[in-house]
Amino acid sequence: MEPEEPEQHLAGLQFNEPLSWRAGKPIAVADLLRRLQALSVEMRDMEQEENERESFTRVAKELASPNLLAHKDKGVKAWTACCLVDILRLCAPDAPYTGQQLRASARGQDIFTMLVTSIFPGLSDPSNAYNNQHMYVLQSLAQVKSIVLLTDIPSSESLTLHLFTLFFDILSGSSKASTGEQLGKNVEFNMTQILVIMVDESTNLPSEVVDIIVAQFLRTDPRAVGTISGKIKKNGITPAIDEKQSILVLKELPPAYNMAKTICNSCPEKMARYVGQYFNDVILDASASSTGKGAGKDRSHRRKSDDLDESDDDIPSGPTEDDLKELNKAHRLLRELWRASPAVLQNVIPQLEAELSAENVQLRLLATQTLGDIVSGIGAAGPPPPPIMDPAAYPPVSLSSPIEIPSSQNLLTTPSSPQPFPQAHPQAYSHFLGRRQDKSSLIRSAWTTGVGHILSTSAGGVGLSQQDEQRLVADLARMLGDADEKVRIAAVKAVGNFSFRDVILKLGSSGGVTKAGSVLATLAERVRDRKHPVRVEAMRVLARIWGVAAGEIAAGDEQILSTIGAAPSRILDTFYANDMEINVLLDYVSFELLLPLSYPPIKAKAAKAPGSNSQRVKDSQTNGDSDFESADPDKIRTERILMLVKHLDEKAKKVFFAVQSRQVTLAKIMTAYLQRCEDYNVGQGALSIVSKADQAQGGVMDENENQIKDHLTRLIDSLSKILPDQSRVSSDLWKFAKMHDRRSYQLIRFCMTPESDYRTVHKAIKEFTKRVEAAPNAPAGLLDTLVPLLYRTSIVVYNKSHVPAIMEYSRTDERGLASIAHEILKEISSRTPEVLRAHVQEICRILQEQAPSNKKPNDAGAVDDLKACAAFAQKFTKEIPQDRKFVQAMTSFALHGTPPEAAKYAVSIMMATSDKKELLARDLVSKSVKNFIYGSEGFLSRLATLSQLVLLVPQEVEEEIDDVIDIAIKQILLQVRTPSSTADYTWSATVDDECAAKCWALKILVNRLRSHPEASTLPETADPVYALLSTLIKKEGELSTSKNTPANHKPRLRLLAARLYLKLCTAKPHDALLTPAAFNALAEVAQDPLLEVRSSFLQRLKKYAAQSKLPQRFYTIPFLLAFEPEERLRSETATWIRSRVAFFSTINTHQQGAGKASTVMESVFARLLSLLAHHPDFADTAEDLLDFARYIIFYLANVANPDNISLIYHVAQRVKQCRDTISATFSNNAKGEDASPIDRNLYHLSDLAQLTINKFADAHAWSIQTLPAKIRLASSLFAEIRDHESALSIAEKNFLPEPEDGGSMEDKIEALVRASLRAGRSSHKKRKSDGGDEGEHRSSKKAKSESHPKPRNGGLPIRKASKAAATKTPKAKKVAREPSSELPSSERRRSGRVQTTGTSGRYAEREDEEDDEEMEMLNQEDDGAEGEEGDEGEKSQGEEVEGEVEVENEHEEMEVEEPSPKLKASTSGKGKAKAKAKAKPMSSKPPSPASAKRKQPPATTSLRTRATRSRGKAAVAAEQEEEAANVSDKNEGEDDISDPPDSDVE
Repeated sequence: MEPEEPEQHLAGLQFNEPLSWRAGKPIAVADLLRRLQALSVEMRDMEQEENERESFTRVAKELASPNLLAHKDKGVKAWTACCLVDILRLCAPDAPYTGQQLRASARGQDIFTMLVTSIFPGLSDPSNAYNNQHMYVLQSLAQVKSIVLLTDIPSSESLTLHLFTLFFDILSGSSKASTGEQLGKNVEFNMTQILVIMVDESTNLPSEVVDIIVAQFLRTDPRAVGTISGKIKKNGITPAIDEKQSILVLKELPPAYNMAKTICNSCPEKMARYVGQYFNDVILDASASSTGKGAGKDRSHRRKSDDLDESDDDIPSGPTEDDLKELNKAHRLLRELWRASPAVLQNVIPQLEAELSAENVQLRLLATQTLGDIVSGIGAAGPPPPPIMDPAAYPPVSLSSPIEIPSSQNLLTTPSSPQPFPQAHPQAYSHFLGRRQDKSSLIRSAWTTGVGHILSTSAGGVGLSQQDEQRLVADLARMLGDADEKVRIAAVKAVGNFSFRDVILKLGSSGGVTKAGSVLATLAERVRDRKHPVRVEAMRVLARIWGVAAGEIAAGDEQILSTIGAAPSRILDTFYANDMEINVLLDYVSFELLLPLSYPPIKAKAAKAPGSNSQRVKDSQTNGDSDFESADPDKIRTERILMLVKHLDEKAKKVFFAVQSRQVTLAKIMTAYLQRCEDYNVGQGALSIVSKADQAQGGVMDENENQIKDHLTRLIDSLSKILPDQSRVSSDLWKFAKMHDRRSYQLIRFCMTPESDYRTVHKAIKEFTKRVEAAPNAPAGLLDTLVPLLYRTSIVVYNKSHVPAIMEYSRTDERGLASIAHEILKEISSRTPEVLRAHVQEICRILQEQAPSNKKPNDAGAVDDLKACAAFAQKFTKEIPQDRKFVQAMTSFALHGTPPEAAKYAVSIMMATSDKKELLARDLVSKSVKNFIYGSEGFLSRLATLSQLVLLVPQEVEEEIDDVIDIAIKQILLQVRTPSSTADYTWSATVDDECAAKCWALKILVNRLRSHPEASTLPETADPVYALLSTLIKKEGELSTSKNTPANHKPRLRLLAARLYLKLCTAKPHDALLTPAAFNALAEVAQDPLLEVRSSFLQRLKKYAAQSKLPQRFYTIPFLLAFEPEERLRSETATWIRSRVAFFSTINTHQQGAGKASTVMESVFARLLSLLAHHPDFADTAEDLLDFARYIIFYLANVANPDNISLIYHVAQRVKQCRDTISATFSNNAKGEDASPIDRNLYHLSDLAQLTINKFADAHAWSIQTLPAKIRLASSLFAEIRDHESALSIAEKNFLPEPEDGGSMEDKIEALVRASLRAGRSSHKKRKSDGGDEGEHRSSKKAKSESHPKPRNGGLPIRKASKAAATKTPKAKKVAREPSSELPSSERRRSGRVQTTGTSGRYAEREDEEDDEEMEMLNQEDDGAEGEEGDEGEKSQGEEVEGEVEVENEHEEMEVEEPSPKLKASTSGKGKAKAKAKAKPMSSKPPSPASAKRKQPPATTSLRTRATRSRGKAAVAAEQEEEAANVSDKNEGEDDISDPPDSDVE
């Protein structure tokens, strides 16, 4: 048996000195400290399991004595604490104290009370003498987990609360050492471990402790950071702003925040329960108060009166103000908790989801905002700042550059989501997405903002699936078109918060600006929003995106070009809205975002100081410092201008050029205004005697006071008309005049003068702005008036600094900008040729080098240079060189230049500048005529040369005129050299030599008339030419007797003939030769089957009419577009008509000394009725008359207003009292009293017009008054009925037939009028490209007679045809034409081209000369509006901008004042009936058939649905259903937000 090993003896505690004492005999502090230190040192080296635990009993008891725990000396307490934690360590896991021992008597403090209240607070001061002991205690409790004993102490909640509060306060820096020494990381770590142990081991944490933990997450919120305790308002402590927060948010997360985050992540299950209970108390209590369920502590649902209904108890009272504050804090905490520890929110997210369905809007709003931020990873500090999108930055941003994180990025506002929310909580996410259709606009706005954050942050950095991202992008596009403006603004701002990269890659993934339904396309639509705040935000965002993308567009990035390239076009298109506020916004956007004045932010080489880089913009795309330093800012800026114009569509390009042209006119007005400002303040010779005080007040003049004031008043009125709020603008301009700041005057002149380079203009604008801001006597808001005027008058784009770069681009074609450079150069030469003065010699030198010969052609771009030089030569003839080499070069261009336009401009240059132009002209004529053979080298150039010479120097061509005419007619026009094809009347984009030769031949003949010197011999010379032009128009370009003219020649010849007619009629003698029959044929061109012909003809007509060059009768032609199938052309024409109406409303004519408002557009109505009476499609059936009513409605929609409706009605009445004079020439009656068929047409149209006007006035609630006197009609169209009985019979007869399908004409006209009003409101809606309702309606009708077959296709006809079943009365003198076997999609039936025999006009007893005189008076009124020095400045925009018809007239409408009432509409009800009764003697019939009741048309009745009956009931039902859907209120207020701002009906 083995012997037993002796039992191993465990070492015990060797310390045996007393640590306690009896009362009255204390141990000296020094001795006590020595003993405690010795004990601590001995126990610190001892290990668990290797000591005799019983040896610690005495020491443990003495250490727990009140003498030591409550000792006054801090050192004693510190060393006692060290010994105590060692005792706890060595005795673990069994504590040496019982529960009773752990708790001292009421007079003392227990161990943990001493630790919490005395030891731990010392940790906040690292410079404390006993800091090492404090650290040791903290570390031991954390490592051994002895702190868990605190949970065993009965009623330990207060100590636990104190412990948590103390630790968070220490880490938050509430108390610091005087030295400012920072706490060590080990302190934070050990404190965190202790608190984690407390949470993990506690069976139930006090709610106050949970409040403290949760409140730490608000330390990232700069708006509301808790006090030292970290408690929020729940404990009655008001949060305070942490001064340290501004530093912390930029560097790192607060330590207290990190400690709370660690606690939550270390104990997710327990903290989830605690946090859930916390938010349950906050959220559900408030929710209950909002629904009225449950009794709050301060709420009562008892009735206060027995008279109240019981249901009043259930009315939700909503959360109180305190509840909302508490909810806001709680929801901010949720955002941060998700970023820090999403696991603790597993019980809170369902509560948040329930809030999404709460009845109370505030609760739903908070929930929507919170969930949006949670998904985006946005915390309590708020969303990240918007990305830097600087359109003026250079070098520009590039997608290929790596993503750079700014060094100053705020950690707290950087979105960060630890996990994808849609996957973690799919049900809540789905419910959140459903808030898109919330009934409250506040919720939809918040939801839209949240979706923008989700997309821009990629769901907090974790990313979105492709499906989720596409869905959110589509939803964002929908919200851009929401019914409520607040939602649309939120959506626009959401797009503005995307970085350039995200705009292209995320938002651009659904399509670019040109793709309907995409985010960017919908954003582009918002620039025309009816609400100004939406327009402002949308235009700025869209322009900023393009400005940032301009660099990549210039570099040729196709993705970016297709995505955002069309943005400037959409922005400039807003100019057509005729809204002054939009135009001011357009000025700001143009010069601050699209073409920023400060772009590029680098100085020119000559002005750059050595080593200066103050304006340099650092970018990763710089190609080295040398490239940046050597960059030419003028060329960089020019490239951006060219790139902008290059990608504009035609409509927007017209706006751009018109805006630049406007600068010339406005600069003249501004120049006159500045001069009058100087005259107004101090007259010449009075400066020395006027005091400074008087000068400051203004109005000091030495002479001509009344004249100066009157002129200044008119100048200010002129400038006020082009800006919104005219009264404020006028007041500001008067105040600026009284300021009398001569330096400001000079700065404005610097901006306007063509001699200023770009740097001078930019500096002048900046100095002027600063000067006005700093002026002590400048009124508030003065810059809001002056800056738009300064932008509009400054020569920024057509600046002389840009000309060299434009010329360089035109020669080199760098980046494909040559063509647009030539175009802009041409515009500069025609609008502001002064800018070219310094560079014209260079242009001439280049042309001299490019001169062609019979062997060498000229460069393609030479024609643009020649055109620019020709325009310059018209104003500055002395600046063009006249040396022999240059003349020889121009002669070479005249004989060999290609295209032929080069020869035309070369001749213009020589004839304008040469001193020997007669000799040169005779030489050119001789060379051009001699041995002329079609097809020879340069034959087109010689034709162009002859055309220009005949116009400019006709006397020098007279000797050879017979040969010239022979070439034009016999050798060119009457010959057909190109084989004819089977096609009929088709448009070709290219022009062959034969067609071009015929065009030049026609110009030769017409130019000869234009330059004809003798008015007496003009008719004899003009008759053959007019007959030739009329033949081309009537026969659709066919001139050959063999009818073998090529199909692609016909439309061009017809178009040219029509345009030449327009050019001839700009001169009064030539217009007198255009007979009414020829005018009727000319009007047909407006309804040509080819869009190219129609649009080009109308464009030229509108151009001349806007310049007041055409007689009054030409205003009837645009109204033939009532059935125009091309919506854009129709809407542009309607806009132009309205602008002319507004223009004429501001012009007063002075006849017989009395001023009266112009009635040009009202009197045109009689001419229009005559034109329609001769319409080849006219028939007197009810169905056809309903079609013709649409012409009348189109006229009324664009011309009529409450002031002129009575006059228009009177004109319609007067037509019935007259006979047609055009058709009367065919009467066989010697007296000429026999009524012709056209007379009945007039009477039908008169009755129809009266009925339509009545219904139109009723729909607008306008009243029609009786005019006191007759008006005179054009004598060339109308003649009085001399037989009284016939006149009475006609007046009493109602010529309107009854419809064959039942009902009344009155009801059908009313339905048409209402349908037109609905169409006006919903004109923004897309029309179907494959032939929609209206197209089918128009194309469904058959030909009226066999003699006029109507070709038909899938496209929309110009004029609605009649049904096949309808029988028409044959029309007299119509020539049959054979229909084409095949027609292109763009062609319509023959009558759709409206072979009008329209009318020219004289009033009865009123000659055409009177009309012309009236138009001339209008021009004189317009030209002379300014008077004296400012005369040239106040011309209409139609006069100042040639060629940009629609744009300039939009601006005209912008400038006009509100028309003064011409007729006071005072009759209504019975009064109106009396007025009509009084009008009966002058009227052909009562306004409508007498009826006791008026039948109200069905809601879905319209011309469109009525005309579809022939297509079957199913088709009609489908169309009615679609129309009902269009006018339904499915999306509340959709029409309100999508209607263009210039909509006629609000």
